[in-house]
Amino acid sequence: MLNLSRQIEIQRPSILQFGEGAVSVLAGWVEASGFKKPFVVADRFNAARLDMLGLGRISVFGDVEPEPDEHNLDAAIKAAGDCDLVIGFGGGSAMDLAKLVSVLVGQELKLSDISGPGRAPVRKVGLVQIPTTAGTGSEVGTRALVTDPASLNKVATESIHMLADLAIIDPLLTVSVPAAVTAATGVDALAHCVEAYTSKRAHPLIDGYALQGIELVGKYLARAVADGSDIEARSGMALASFYGGVCLGPVNTTAGHAVAYPLGTRHKLPHGLANALMFPHVLAVNAPAVPEKTQKIAAALGVTGYGSVDALRDAVCDYCASLEINMAIGSHGVPEDDLPRMAEEAHGIRRLLDWNPVDLSKDDILQLYRVAY
Repeated sequence: MLNLSRQIEIQRPSILQFGEGAVSVLAGWVEASGFKKPFVVADRFNAARLDMLGLGRISVFGDVEPEPDEHNLDAAIKAAGDCDLVIGFGGGSAMDLAKLVSVLVGQELKLSDISGPGRAPVRKVGLVQIPTTAGTGSEVGTRALVTDPASLNKVATESIHMLADLAIIDPLLTVSVPAAVTAATGVDALAHCVEAYTSKRAHPLIDGYALQGIELVGKYLARAVADGSDIEARSGMALASFYGGVCLGPVNTTAGHAVAYPLGTRHKLPHGLANALMFPHVLAVNAPAVPEKTQKIAAALGVTGYGSVDALRDAVCDYCASLEINMAIGSHGVPEDDLPRMAEEAHGIRRLLDWNPVDLSKDDILQLYRVAY
C-alpha cells in the first residue's frame, strides 16, 4: 500500500557534480566563488595526491584516522587556521571531519557544544566534499560521527549547516581503491540502503533510492572488486553510495550500524568492514518483520529460495565471502570476552535501534555477535 501521508524532507548540496573527470570543475568553482585559502582534510593516502584537485599548493591536514576521535578533530581544526574553504577529500572519516571543521573553525565552540541535532552554528567558511571511496555517501549528508575517546561511543552531530556547497563524485578517484576496501565499503553502501529500506520510518520517497542502490550493488560490486579498472562498475558503485547517502538524511540506519559501531570504536575495525561483518546477521534477524522487502534485497544479491532465517543469513554471508571478506569477527582481532560489553554498548544506541523493524534485546545482540564470531 502506498502511503505518502507522512511528511519528509530531503536536503542535498546546492551543487552536485557526478561523472568521470568531474573533479576537474573544482578549481574553476573555487576561483568563481572567490575563495582564497582552501584547506583540505584528508587521510595520508589522499594527502599525497592533492595534485588531482588542480588547486596547486594547498594547505592540508593529512592525518585523518580510520575511526577519527575528538583528538583527531581538534588537530584538524587547529591546522585549518584562517582558511575560508574546507574540502573533505577521502572516505567517510575525512568527509565527516571536514563537516565538523567547517562549522567549528573560527568559532569559540567545542564538539560538545554542537553535538546532537540542529545545534551547529552557521558556517563562516565554504565546504566541498569529494569522496574517494564508494561507501558512506557522506558527501551529500548533514551528519558527522566521531568517537569520544573517554567513552568510546560515537558522537553524532547533525545540522543543515554541515551540508556541502559543492559535492563532486568522480568514479575515477575510486579506481585506486584496493579490492578489500572496495568490497567492505561497497557492503557499507548496501547496508545504508537496506537499513533505510527496512526501517520503521521507511518512506516510499526514499524506498526508490534505496532499492536502486541495492540493485546497483548487486550488479556492480563483485565486478569492481574483481577489476578495479572497470569504470562502469566503479560508476555504478559511486551511484549506489550516493543513493545510500540520500537515504541517510531523512531515514538513517538502524540495527546494522548500531551493532557495527563497537567493532570500530573498541577494536579499530574500519567502518565499512565492521558493517559488512554484521550485515547478513541483521538482515536475517529482521527478515520476519519485513518479508517482502527482504525478498527483494536478497534477489538483488542473487539469493533466492531460502527457507529460513538461518538459510538467508548463511547465503548472504556466502555472498560477502565471495567478495573475499573474511566474515568471522574473531579473525579480525576482536576478543570473545568483549562481546557482552559490545552488546551492552550497541543496545544503548537508541537513536538507531528504536527504528529497527525488530526490537533487539541485549541478549539478542550478544547472540548476533556470537554467531558472527
